[in-house]
Amino acid sequence: MIAGNGIYPATFARAAREAGVSKLVAAAFKNETDPSLEALVDSLAWFRVGQLGKLIKFFKQECIDRAVMVGQIAPKNLYELRPDIRTALMIAKLKERNAESLFSGIADELAKDDIELLPATTYLDSLLPGPGQVAGPPLSEKRLADVSFGMRIAKEISRLDIGQTVVVNQGTVLAVEAFEGTNETMRRGGALGKGGATMVKVSKPEQDLRFDVPVVGPDTIRTAAEAEIDLIVIEAGSTLLLEQDEVSTLCRDLKVAIWAEAGSSVSTT
Repeated sequence: MIAGNGIYPATFARAAREAGVSKLVAAAFKNETDPSLEALVDSLAWFRVGQLGKLIKFFKQECIDRAVMVGQIAPKNLYELRPDIRTALMIAKLKERNAESLFSGIADELAKDDIELLPATTYLDSLLPGPGQVAGPPLSEKRLADVSFGMRIAKEISRLDIGQTVVVNQGTVLAVEAFEGTNETMRRGGALGKGGATMVKVSKPEQDLRFDVPVVGPDTIRTAAEAEIDLIVIEAGSTLLLEQDEVSTLCRDLKVAIWAEAGSSVSTT
């Protein structure tokens, strides 16, 4: 496991154990990964973001030939890298320095050492909701119109590699995600919407499921409620819904709906 922040790494670890994985090793990152993850794995080592050479050496020492990226890394840590030699050489080859190109470069470096990067949804298929109502209050026809509008706008900004989240209200775009991340986008859009806004989060066209898979969890619901966003739209079949029981309870109590809308295809290569 290449483990970032949030509950995603622990969720993956439990699912892997349930699937019969006998050896589970984690590369954790300082000021990102939850230290409690150590109790769920056989071996864990701590790294700075950008220490790719050291990380690969750790995996080789542990005889690891398959890895998975789970959990986010704060955008500022990706942008303010202190790279080791291997990371610096990798970055020098990149035409663009964004999350997708960085993660793709990491996958290529792992492959050089015969470490295959698996889809981030491995063992987690049950956490990918299908189309329709997922949780919370039912939607009106008026809100379904914003679902279609928001999906179209979100898909376009993701195609342009700007971001993967938009906030809309009654056919108006209130906020578009860029470098600041989903939560800040929700707060900006919610403040402008003044109640009743819709957040739409999608995958990129031909999404590489080895990294950057959209994720929604309890914190997403709490942030939405605080921002006065009462509808979260995700892409069916390609968005991970973590801690589903807690999410369902929060959606009921905070009156936030989750709707899964059919989207485009994804890629694992």
